[in-house]
Amino acid sequence: MQAYLDIVKKVLKEGIRKKNRTGIDTLAVPGVMFKHDMQQGFPLLTTKSVPLRLVASELEFFIKGITDKRWLQERDNHIWDEWCTPLKIPYANDEQTKKRMLEERDLGPLYGWQWRHFGASYKDYQTDYAGQGVDQLKKIVETLKKDPDSRRMICMAWNPVDVDKVVPPFCHYGFQVTVINNRLNLFWSQRSCDVALGLPFNIASYGLLLHLLARETGFEEGTLTGFLADTHIYTNHEEGLRRQLERRPFPLPKMATEPFNSVFTWSYTDSKVLDYEHHPRIAFEVAV
Repeated sequence: MQAYLDIVKKVLKEGIRKKNRTGIDTLAVPGVMFKHDMQQGFPLLTTKSVPLRLVASELEFFIKGITDKRWLQERDNHIWDEWCTPLKIPYANDEQTKKRMLEERDLGPLYGWQWRHFGASYKDYQTDYAGQGVDQLKKIVETLKKDPDSRRMICMAWNPVDVDKVVPPFCHYGFQVTVINNRLNLFWSQRSCDVALGLPFNIASYGLLLHLLARETGFEEGTLTGFLADTHIYTNHEEGLRRQLERRPFPLPKMATEPFNSVFTWSYTDSKVLDYEHHPRIAFEVAV
């Protein structure tokens, strides 16, 4: 996927060295755009393997508004293991605190909780929030069906009341959909973009959400666009990304979702990528 590789090249070439909370410096550039026409294939990287199972199970976790990382772990998804809500364990990156964060299962009012219960009062992962707050995702689906020409189909994760209750606080903080010429387009906004680890997942996740919303409403799949603010590469990821740039991309795979009734009853196991040819995995260490 050339659009992603171009971002990697840009950051490696133009990035300014910058310190951050993790203690591992980054090379950073301000303001990058990712753009992909979904008719060209599903945007899953081919210059390394990106497991759709992890992307899709995290997206189902978000769609359901769950905040208990045990749900992910029971599905052999460990991408949120290192994190927890500061309401339970105040964030720090010393070894003792990282161990306690690993053991705590409450992630706090995370992305999906904001999608489904924006404005509600968060207590803990065990509380039933049914009917509480604004169900932004449901409103988007309803609007797509009743008034698809609307330019107000926006879902926000960034709630200033809750930013201190999650770590990290909403890297991708909102998305919008529009319908133009019978094509459903999705745009997401990201305040902080980890190019090596986070961005491939963000691209695939929002691409899958676009696919599901199109299936739900009968529109064709349109353009996926990401607005990326602080776009950075951790210095310990440089070698792996340079290796990735040496690889020739394969044609993009296709997405198939069967059976499908609704985005709200969809299971991550219903979606599969077809004809996914990719280069071997490249390991990148997460900066906590």
